This record gives sequence, structure tokens and C-alpha cells, in this order.
Amino acid sequence: MMDAIRNEYPRPQFERSSWLNLNGEWEFEYDDSNAGCDNKWFERKQFDRKIQVPFCYQSELSGINEKSFHDIVWYRKSIEVPTEYAGKRIILHFGAVDYEAKVWVNGHLVASHEGGHTPFHADITAVLNAIGPNSIVVRAQDYSKDVTLPRGKQYWKEQSEQVFYTRTTGIWQTVWMEAVNPAHVSRVRLTPDIDHNKIHIRSFIKGTELYNGLRLSIKISFEGELIAEDVIRVMEQEEEVSIKLHDFNDHGLGRWWSPEKPNLYDVEFMLLDGERELDHVKSYFGMRKISIEDGVICLNNRPYYMKLILDQGYFPGGVLTAPSDEMLRTDVELTKQMGFNGARKHQKIEDPRYLYWCDKLGLLVWGEMANAYQYSEQYVTRIMNEWQEAVHRDYNHPCIVVWVPLNESWGTPNILIDKRQQHHASTLYYLTKSLDDTRPVISNDGWEHVKSDIYTVHDYESQEEILASRYATPEMSVKCDPQGRKILVPGFTYNGEPVQLSEFGGISYIKDNEVGWGYSSARDDQDFLNRLVAVMRPIIAAGGLQGYCYTQLTDVEQEKNGLLSFEREPKLPIETYRELNKGMIPVL
Repeated sequence: MMDAIRNEYPRPQFERSSWLNLNGEWEFEYDDSNAGCDNKWFERKQFDRKIQVPFCYQSELSGINEKSFHDIVWYRKSIEVPTEYAGKRIILHFGAVDYEAKVWVNGHLVASHEGGHTPFHADITAVLNAIGPNSIVVRAQDYSKDVTLPRGKQYWKEQSEQVFYTRTTGIWQTVWMEAVNPAHVSRVRLTPDIDHNKIHIRSFIKGTELYNGLRLSIKISFEGELIAEDVIRVMEQEEEVSIKLHDFNDHGLGRWWSPEKPNLYDVEFMLLDGERELDHVKSYFGMRKISIEDGVICLNNRPYYMKLILDQGYFPGGVLTAPSDEMLRTDVELTKQMGFNGARKHQKIEDPRYLYWCDKLGLLVWGEMANAYQYSEQYVTRIMNEWQEAVHRDYNHPCIVVWVPLNESWGTPNILIDKRQQHHASTLYYLTKSLDDTRPVISNDGWEHVKSDIYTVHDYESQEEILASRYATPEMSVKCDPQGRKILVPGFTYNGEPVQLSEFGGISYIKDNEVGWGYSSARDDQDFLNRLVAVMRPIIAAGGLQGYCYTQLTDVEQEKNGLLSFEREPKLPIETYRELNKGMIPVL
């Protein structure tokens, strides 16, 4: 199982050299009677089972592979703190634990977190043993049958069916530890400004009260060449600086970030006390602008047509967790090879390593929240908190160009008539804009929009002539009700915003006597191609659309409508898909 351990650096947007991967074998226990806290399992010396972290117990790669409900699970691992960490603050990190987590170190509660897709950490320095091993215990609680839980595609029944898949309970992203000085950079916020050739940097620094005269050195390079640098005096816990980049040629075209040219700048942050280096962090950014000008979607101030693929983010053997970093990279590479320039990560806040490869290789991403299915007041609190954490986590990634807090009225099923649910969707829109005013926001992807920067439609129609008629103009596009759902909530108006068909296709092509389903079914290779042409040709030619998102990248469990199998094998030649995305009619 050693080759299944995810041992790459888990946070590529904010990297330190001193860190310790805690993935691998942990002790594990179900707690179906919820007796663990009362019986102080956080003080136990051993749990009876074993699990391979970061894979959930429902996955094959965990070593357990059980699909039955066990909503409370416990983990334990004994660790030695490296001697070189002496004198530093020790930070314990969790990439994601679904859904609620409590963490004890040596019997002391050090962290509590709610939200199944976002990271959290704890300073564990004060509770570590001076000599000998240290015990980390995690209690994770899921709510498998609660349909108001922000969960994405995880099913509330034990067996997957239709568009719902296997659940993830507990740890499903990397667990790791790092050592920092008491004064250190806790995070940075990087905002590119291509109109003025500047990068705006906001640095958040902890421990400033411990030193006088701290300085923050910032060095920016491109392909190894130093481009710009600055040193600022640290006076507050939050410092801002704008740095001019003087390396642009032809008004910056050569070094702007795009899927076609994914140029990245490297940036180093060094926190200094006199000449002594207290902290050293590496990051990167892309000089990229996404905007809507006079109703036209623009990338770097030029009209840009988005060709997206719907990506569910499920993986063979790992459920929501990719078996390897290489598979995340492969998904990005295959998406680009098929002629798509972006992906809509569906109902999932994806592993940061995926976003890193999108940044590095050049792929647009729509960042979408994992939704609940029904509405409640507790749901509102949950999704608001976790969505803010997601936006903060992923703000710096140039690949992310659109935020999608809601999809298809999930969590707001009565939005057409329920004012509370309308206010909720509107609040999510404006909340997202208040956190990030540099990206478009879609209030409710697919239909029943309130206020959106891009109006999106979901349509699984298979007849070419009907698709051509529906999307001839933007006005016609937002007046159609293709799934029997209104595109706008009554009382909200369309004002010339761009329109995209953000779900269509869904053609099932099942080989090798597998069982499954799709929105329409193909018999053989030629029939599959004919059906693809029938849905893609009219959409690419449609005058009312500025982009599309085909459903979907891969098969997922019983849903067999991928262009690739679940194992990432193309159902038709890669070049066939690429020609389709160019509006051509391929020949097999």
C-alpha cells in the first residue's frame, strides 16, 4: 500500500520546505453507538482496525472498502516530532475531513471543524511531549441520511443510484505537519491587475507583537529570472503592497496567463528580523483577468469562448480522493487533449493539487460548492461558513474564473415561491462578490437564477434542430424551459448578461456488458459519434451562447455518460473529441 500514499506537498500555493507527511497507516474504529467521547477514546492507546489515510473507509484504497453506514469514526496515529522542529511552533494540518472533526493530541482537544471539503489546522506546540511519541486522535462525524447537509453527490442511501454516488466519511485529504517560527506569514492574497501591470499582495502575519522592526521581503521571478522585488516594513498583522511588473512585452500579451499560455510567476516571501530569516514561503500567481464587457465574457480583455467539461471528481479506488497526484494531472491533460479549455468541478471543492495542475498546464475551472439537497436554517449556516472557507482557500488560483455557490436549486428546491430561498441565493451571490469582486458569480447554475453575472442553462435535449432553435439568440436562450424549469425566478430580469449552456449531452455509451445509464444511449462507436455531433454542432454554432459544458469527463459508478471510462480510457479516439470541439464532423 505504500505507493498509494499521497506524499506530494499538499498546499502548492503556499509552500514551506519544513513539513512532515502524516498519511499512511492509522489505527481506526467505528463508533456506531456514539460512545467514544463518554469513554474518552481520545486517551486510548490503540484502536483495533487499520486504515490507509487519506482514503475514506468506503474506498478500496483505504484497505477497508465497506459501504454501510458508520457515521462516527475514530483515527489514531503515534508520531515522533523531528528534532529540528525544536523551538518552533508545530502546526497540524488537515486537508479535508467529512463532515465534522475533533482532534486531540496527547489527550488534549486542539481543534474542532465543521465542513467536509475545506482545510483546518491547529497549533499543537503546547501539548506535545518533550520526549517520546505523541498521539494524534481524530473523531469524524458524518450525517449520511441528512439531506440538508452540504454533501455534493454523496448519496443518503447505502447503494448508489442515478446521479448519486458513494459517500465519503472522515479524512479524505492529506494530513501533515509543519514547523514555523512564532512570527510567520499565515497566508497571502494575490490579486493580478493586468490593466496596470501590477500584482496586489496582501500578507497576513502572525506574531508581529514579538518583534520590533520586522521586514517582509518579496521576490518575483519568471522562469528563474528575477523580475521585481520589494521589502516592506511590517507594522500590522496585515500588510498590503502593489508591485509593478516591468517585464511585459506587447502590452503584456507574452506573459499573461491563459489556457493556451499558462504563464506563472514565482514569488518568495521572506520574513526578516534584521538579517535573520524567520519564515520563507514559496507561492506563484498568473497575470490573468476574467471580466464581462458589454455582455461579452473576456479573458485578458479579449472575448473568450469557454469549452468546458463537467468533472465529478470521483476516482477509481479512492472515491473523492485521487489515488495519486499523477491521476490529477492526467485528468487535466486528457481534458485539454480532447479540445476543452476548462472544467466545471461539479458539486465538489476539489483537492488543491488538481487546481495546481490546472494553473500549471492551463485549464479554466468553475469553482462550485458541494450543495445540500433540501433547505433548512441549519443548512444555511453550514453552507455559508464552508463556502467562505472555500473562496478564501482558492482565491489565488488563476485557473478559477467563475464561482458557483448553488447548482440546480439544490438546497433551495422551492426557490420559485419561497422568498427565504430567494434571499438565500441572492445572499450567496452578494457574499461571494464581497469576498472576491474579480470573478463572475452564478447564483444558481442551470435554472431558477436570481442575480447572476452569467446566465446558465442545463439542457439534455438530443435533437439537433431543437437545440439550434432554442439557442439562436441570448434572449431565446433564457426564455426556454428545457428541463421544465424556468431560467429566471419571477421578479428577476435578464439584462443582456452572457449565456452559457453549462450542462448538455450526457450520452451514455456502455461497453463490455456493463450496467448503467445516461440521458440518452448509444449502441456502438458510430452511433455514439452521431449523437455527439447532433448535440455539439448546434451548440457550437449557436449565436446565443458564449460557451458550453459537456456532461461529462468520465463515467462515475452507475452513470455511464463519460467521454472516458471511469478508468480514464477514451470511448472514442482523443482526436475525435478534439475535432468535435472545433465544430468539425469527424470520421471514424
